[in-house]
Amino acid sequence: MIPTKVNHFRALGALALSLACTPSGNTRQGAETTTVARSETASVAAKTAAPDTNLTSADLARIQGSASAPVWVIEVSDFQCPYCKQWHDQTYPALRDQYVKTGKIRLAYVNFPLESHAHAWPAAESAMCAGAQGKFWQMHDGLFDTQGRWESLTSTTAVFDSLAQANGLDMNRWHDCVKSGMMKRLIQADHDRASTAGVGATPSFLIGSKILTGAQPIEELRKAIDSAQVASSKTPR
Repeated sequence: MIPTKVNHFRALGALALSLACTPSGNTRQGAETTTVARSETASVAAKTAAPDTNLTSADLARIQGSASAPVWVIEVSDFQCPYCKQWHDQTYPALRDQYVKTGKIRLAYVNFPLESHAHAWPAAESAMCAGAQGKFWQMHDGLFDTQGRWESLTSTTAVFDSLAQANGLDMNRWHDCVKSGMMKRLIQADHDRASTAGVGATPSFLIGSKILTGAQPIEELRKAIDSAQVASSKTPR
Protein backbone atom coordinates (compact mmCIF):
# COMPACT_ATOMS: atom_id res chain seq x y z
CA MET A 1 0.00 0.00 0.00
CA ILE A 2 1.25 3.48 -0.79
CA PRO A 3 2.01 5.31 2.47
CA THR A 4 -0.14 8.34 3.25
CA LYS A 5 2.77 10.71 2.66
CA VAL A 6 4.84 9.20 -0.14
CA ASN A 7 5.23 12.70 -1.54
CA HIS A 8 3.57 16.01 -0.86
CA PHE A 9 3.36 16.61 -4.63
CA ARG A 10 4.34 20.24 -4.42
CA ALA A 11 4.95 20.70 -8.14
CA LEU A 12 7.75 22.94 -9.30
CA GLY A 13 5.87 23.25 -12.57
CA ALA A 14 4.40 20.88 -15.11
CA LEU A 15 6.45 19.78 -18.08
CA ALA A 16 5.27 20.21 -21.66
CA LEU A 17 1.61 19.32 -21.93
CA SER A 18 0.65 17.02 -24.77
CA LEU A 19 -2.84 15.78 -25.54
CA ALA A 20 -5.03 15.17 -22.51
CA CYS A 21 -8.69 14.67 -21.58
CA THR A 22 -10.24 17.38 -19.40
CA PRO A 23 -13.38 17.33 -17.21
CA SER A 24 -15.31 19.35 -19.81
CA GLY A 25 -14.65 16.72 -22.42
CA ASN A 26 -12.40 19.05 -24.38
CA THR A 27 -8.79 18.28 -25.19
CA ARG A 28 -5.79 20.45 -24.53
CA GLN A 29 -2.67 20.67 -26.62
CA GLY A 30 0.54 22.66 -26.31
CA ALA A 31 2.78 23.77 -23.47
CA GLU A 32 1.33 24.75 -20.13
CA THR A 33 2.81 25.39 -16.70
CA THR A 34 0.83 24.66 -13.56
CA THR A 35 1.70 25.55 -9.99
CA VAL A 36 0.22 23.00 -7.62
CA ALA A 37 -0.51 23.60 -3.95
CA ARG A 38 1.10 21.30 -1.42
CA SER A 39 -1.08 18.27 -0.72
CA GLU A 40 -0.85 16.57 2.64
CA THR A 41 -2.08 13.28 1.33
CA ALA A 42 -1.06 11.36 -1.77
CA SER A 43 -2.05 7.81 -0.96
CA VAL A 44 -4.14 5.85 -3.42
CA ALA A 45 -5.59 3.94 -0.46
CA ALA A 46 -9.11 4.97 0.54
CA LYS A 47 -9.90 5.48 4.19
CA THR A 48 -12.82 3.25 5.05
CA ALA A 49 -14.94 2.95 8.16
CA ALA A 50 -13.94 -0.67 8.58
CA PRO A 51 -11.29 -2.82 6.92
CA ASP A 52 -12.52 -4.63 3.81
CA THR A 53 -10.38 -7.37 2.29
CA ASN A 54 -11.73 -6.67 -1.21
CA LEU A 55 -10.81 -2.99 -1.00
CA THR A 56 -7.40 -3.77 0.48
CA SER A 57 -6.67 -6.36 -2.20
CA ALA A 58 -7.81 -4.03 -4.98
CA ASP A 59 -5.74 -1.17 -3.59
CA LEU A 60 -2.59 -3.29 -3.51
CA ALA A 61 -3.23 -4.94 -6.86
CA ARG A 62 -2.91 -1.67 -8.82
CA ILE A 63 0.66 -1.20 -7.62
CA GLN A 64 3.49 -2.94 -9.43
CA GLY A 65 7.24 -2.92 -8.93
CA SER A 66 9.77 -3.68 -6.23
CA ALA A 67 9.06 -2.47 -2.70
CA SER A 68 12.67 -1.23 -2.61
CA ALA A 69 12.33 0.92 -5.74
CA PRO A 70 13.54 4.47 -4.95
CA VAL A 71 10.91 6.32 -7.02
CA TRP A 72 7.13 6.18 -7.23
CA VAL A 73 5.34 6.96 -10.49
CA ILE A 74 1.63 7.57 -9.96
CA GLU A 75 -0.45 7.32 -13.11
CA VAL A 76 -3.74 9.22 -12.92
CA SER A 77 -5.96 7.92 -15.67
CA ASP A 78 -9.42 7.31 -17.14
CA PHE A 79 -10.11 4.08 -19.01
CA GLN A 80 -12.29 5.87 -21.59
CA CYS A 81 -9.87 8.73 -22.25
CA PRO A 82 -8.40 8.33 -25.78
CA TYR A 83 -5.13 9.92 -24.74
CA CYS A 84 -4.81 7.53 -21.81
CA LYS A 85 -5.14 4.71 -24.34
CA GLN A 86 -2.57 6.42 -26.55
CA TRP A 87 -0.13 6.52 -23.62
CA HIS A 88 -0.95 2.93 -22.69
CA ASP A 89 -0.30 1.74 -26.24
CA GLN A 90 2.78 3.82 -27.00
CA THR A 91 4.63 4.40 -23.72
CA TYR A 92 3.44 2.08 -20.95
CA PRO A 93 5.21 -1.03 -22.30
CA ALA A 94 8.56 0.78 -22.31
CA LEU A 95 8.01 2.19 -18.82
CA ARG A 96 7.04 -1.23 -17.51
CA ASP A 97 9.95 -3.06 -19.13
CA GLN A 98 12.67 -0.47 -18.54
CA TYR A 99 11.70 0.80 -15.10
CA VAL A 100 9.16 -1.39 -13.31
CA LYS A 101 10.60 -4.79 -14.13
CA THR A 102 14.15 -3.60 -13.44
CA GLY A 103 13.26 -2.39 -9.93
CA LYS A 104 13.82 1.31 -10.63
CA ILE A 105 10.26 2.49 -9.93
CA ARG A 106 6.99 1.46 -8.35
CA LEU A 107 4.00 2.27 -10.55
CA ALA A 108 0.54 2.91 -9.10
CA TYR A 109 -2.67 3.49 -11.04
CA VAL A 110 -5.05 6.14 -9.69
CA ASN A 111 -8.58 6.41 -11.04
CA PHE A 112 -9.76 9.77 -12.36
CA PRO A 113 -12.99 9.02 -14.28
CA LEU A 114 -14.29 12.08 -16.09
CA GLU A 115 -17.99 12.91 -16.17
CA SER A 116 -17.78 13.45 -19.93
CA HIS A 117 -16.99 9.75 -20.37
CA ALA A 118 -20.17 7.75 -19.79
CA HIS A 119 -18.41 4.43 -19.21
CA ALA A 120 -15.38 5.64 -17.26
CA TRP A 121 -16.85 4.76 -13.85
CA PRO A 122 -18.08 1.27 -14.83
CA ALA A 123 -14.68 0.58 -16.40
CA ALA A 124 -12.89 1.69 -13.25
CA GLU A 125 -15.15 -0.47 -11.10
CA SER A 126 -14.57 -3.45 -13.39
CA ALA A 127 -10.79 -3.04 -13.10
CA MET A 128 -10.82 -2.55 -9.34
CA CYS A 129 -13.09 -5.57 -8.85
CA ALA A 130 -10.60 -7.55 -10.93
CA GLY A 131 -7.95 -6.15 -8.60
CA ALA A 132 -9.80 -7.67 -5.64
CA GLN A 133 -8.81 -10.99 -7.22
CA GLY A 134 -5.26 -9.85 -7.94
CA LYS A 135 -5.80 -9.18 -11.64
CA PHE A 136 -6.04 -5.42 -11.91
CA TRP A 137 -3.31 -5.01 -14.53
CA GLN A 138 -4.73 -7.75 -16.74
CA MET A 139 -8.13 -6.01 -16.74
CA HIS A 140 -6.38 -2.64 -17.13
CA ASP A 141 -4.71 -3.83 -20.32
CA GLY A 142 -7.89 -5.43 -21.61
CA LEU A 143 -9.96 -2.27 -21.10
CA PHE A 144 -7.49 -0.09 -22.97
CA ASP A 145 -6.97 -2.67 -25.72
CA THR A 146 -10.72 -2.85 -26.38
CA GLN A 147 -11.62 0.79 -25.74
CA GLY A 148 -12.65 1.25 -29.38
CA ARG A 149 -15.19 -1.56 -29.01
CA TRP A 150 -17.02 -0.32 -25.93
CA GLU A 151 -16.62 3.47 -25.75
CA SER A 152 -19.67 4.19 -27.92
CA LEU A 153 -21.90 1.35 -26.73
CA THR A 154 -25.08 1.96 -24.77
CA SER A 155 -24.13 -0.87 -22.41
CA THR A 156 -20.63 -2.19 -21.77
CA THR A 157 -21.76 -5.20 -19.76
CA ALA A 158 -21.10 -7.84 -22.43
CA VAL A 159 -17.62 -6.53 -23.27
CA PHE A 160 -16.55 -6.14 -19.65
CA ASP A 161 -17.91 -9.58 -18.82
CA SER A 162 -15.92 -11.10 -21.66
CA LEU A 163 -12.74 -9.41 -20.44
CA ALA A 164 -13.28 -10.65 -16.90
CA GLN A 165 -13.90 -14.17 -18.15
CA ALA A 166 -10.88 -14.08 -20.50
CA ASN A 167 -8.69 -13.14 -17.54
CA GLY A 168 -9.85 -16.11 -15.51
CA LEU A 169 -11.74 -14.22 -12.82
CA ASP A 170 -14.20 -15.90 -10.48
CA MET A 171 -17.21 -14.50 -12.33
CA ASN A 172 -19.68 -14.80 -9.47
CA ARG A 173 -17.37 -12.94 -7.14
CA TRP A 174 -16.54 -10.32 -9.78
CA HIS A 175 -20.22 -9.76 -10.62
CA ASP A 176 -21.07 -9.42 -6.93
CA CYS A 177 -18.30 -6.85 -6.51
CA VAL A 178 -19.40 -4.79 -9.51
CA LYS A 179 -23.10 -4.90 -8.63
CA SER A 180 -22.49 -3.96 -5.00
CA GLY A 181 -20.69 -0.75 -5.93
CA MET A 182 -18.14 -1.44 -3.20
CA MET A 183 -15.29 0.08 -5.22
CA LYS A 184 -17.00 3.45 -5.66
CA ARG A 185 -15.56 4.89 -2.44
CA LEU A 186 -12.04 3.83 -3.40
CA ILE A 187 -12.41 5.33 -6.87
CA GLN A 188 -13.88 8.55 -5.44
CA ALA A 189 -11.01 8.76 -2.96
CA ASP A 190 -8.58 8.42 -5.87
CA HIS A 191 -10.32 11.23 -7.73
CA ASP A 192 -10.45 13.53 -4.71
CA ARG A 193 -6.79 13.05 -3.77
CA ALA A 194 -5.62 13.52 -7.35
CA SER A 195 -7.63 16.74 -7.57
CA THR A 196 -6.15 17.96 -4.29
CA ALA A 197 -2.68 17.20 -5.63
CA GLY A 198 -3.35 19.43 -8.64
CA VAL A 199 -4.46 16.99 -11.32
CA GLY A 200 -7.03 18.39 -13.72
CA ALA A 201 -6.75 16.17 -16.81
CA THR A 202 -5.92 12.64 -17.88
CA PRO A 203 -3.47 11.11 -18.20
CA SER A 204 -1.30 12.79 -15.58
CA PHE A 205 1.79 11.47 -13.84
CA LEU A 206 3.04 12.38 -10.38
CA ILE A 207 6.77 11.78 -10.14
CA GLY A 208 8.70 13.22 -7.23
CA SER A 209 7.83 16.92 -7.09
CA LYS A 210 6.50 17.13 -10.65
CA ILE A 211 3.18 16.63 -12.37
CA LEU A 212 3.34 15.73 -16.05
CA THR A 213 0.08 16.03 -17.95
CA GLY A 214 -0.80 14.38 -21.24
CA ALA A 215 0.30 11.31 -23.17
CA GLN A 216 3.95 11.81 -22.33
CA PRO A 217 6.60 9.88 -24.27
CA ILE A 218 9.11 7.73 -22.42
CA GLU A 219 11.80 10.40 -22.88
CA GLU A 220 9.91 12.92 -20.76
CA LEU A 221 9.11 10.35 -18.09
CA ARG A 222 12.75 9.34 -18.01
CA LYS A 223 13.81 12.92 -17.25
CA ALA A 224 11.36 13.18 -14.36
CA ILE A 225 12.29 9.76 -12.97
CA ASP A 226 16.00 10.52 -13.14
CA SER A 227 15.42 13.84 -11.37
CA ALA A 228 13.32 12.18 -8.66
CA GLN A 229 15.94 9.49 -8.19
CA VAL A 230 18.67 12.09 -7.67
CA ALA A 231 16.49 13.94 -5.18
CA SER A 232 15.72 10.67 -3.37
CA SER A 233 19.40 9.81 -3.05
CA LYS A 234 20.07 13.16 -1.40
CA THR A 235 17.24 12.83 1.12
CA PRO A 236 18.44 11.78 4.60
CA ARG A 237 17.01 8.42 5.65
